[in-house]
Amino acid sequence: MKTLSRLYIALILIFLYAPLAVMVIFSFNASNSTSLFAGFSLRWYAELFESEATLSALKNTFILAVLSSVIATVLGTVAAVGILGYKRKWTKSAVMSATNIPMMNPDIVTGVSMMLLFVFIGKFLSLKTSLGFTTVLIAHITFNLPYVILSVMPKLRQMDFHLPEAAADLGCTPFKAFFKVVLPNISSGIVTGFIMAFTLSLDDFVISYFTTGPDFQTLPILIYTMTKKRVTPDMYALSSLIFLSVLVLLILFNVSQSKSNKRSHKN
Repeated sequence: MKTLSRLYIALILIFLYAPLAVMVIFSFNASNSTSLFAGFSLRWYAELFESEATLSALKNTFILAVLSSVIATVLGTVAAVGILGYKRKWTKSAVMSATNIPMMNPDIVTGVSMMLLFVFIGKFLSLKTSLGFTTVLIAHITFNLPYVILSVMPKLRQMDFHLPEAAADLGCTPFKAFFKVVLPNISSGIVTGFIMAFTLSLDDFVISYFTTGPDFQTLPILIYTMTKKRVTPDMYALSSLIFLSVLVLLILFNVSQSKSNKRSHKN
């Protein structure tokens, strides 16, 4: 049984990481072939930083991901605290069900519905362009919120609620008690929600495709337009850099999380 379980895990890891390994290897290919490795070269990395369209799309993607994840993290944390404060169970379950709808909906349904809403509002307000950076930002915040709330809620439930009461007895205002007592206890859930929101926003294509305008293009949309002709190997280089950056961030977060867990156990 142990051999079969190890073989099963090995097959899963191969299916998950073999495509990423091939992409990283061929990003150093001297030729533009996707099946024949002609030799090691940094040619595509050099061409990547010379492409204005790619760098512009990358900048737009990171600005959108950072802004949407920060706003979603702030709103999601406040929403989680508010939802947990509901005394009636049916109210709490109803709000949580409504919160989970954007997460459970197919992306294409969310994208089309938000596009129709933005176009309707644009025509109602007589705007020149109904879709653009603002609409994409609102759409990303909307589908990121449930993930942040679901990351923060377990940490709130684990927290000892006598601590804010003790802080209030010692003279803290509710606002000060939140930042001095509650926030440090749920910080790991907030960071987890932020990372999840950032990666989801960075990766999103369907919702961005339906809610963006002609003046704003993200990296997934740029790659999609390339597939109609041919994806150039500089995209392998860019994808490899993004993958390695996310991998390093996850490793650093896991190391810091394990250190904080060890400290809490010692205390």
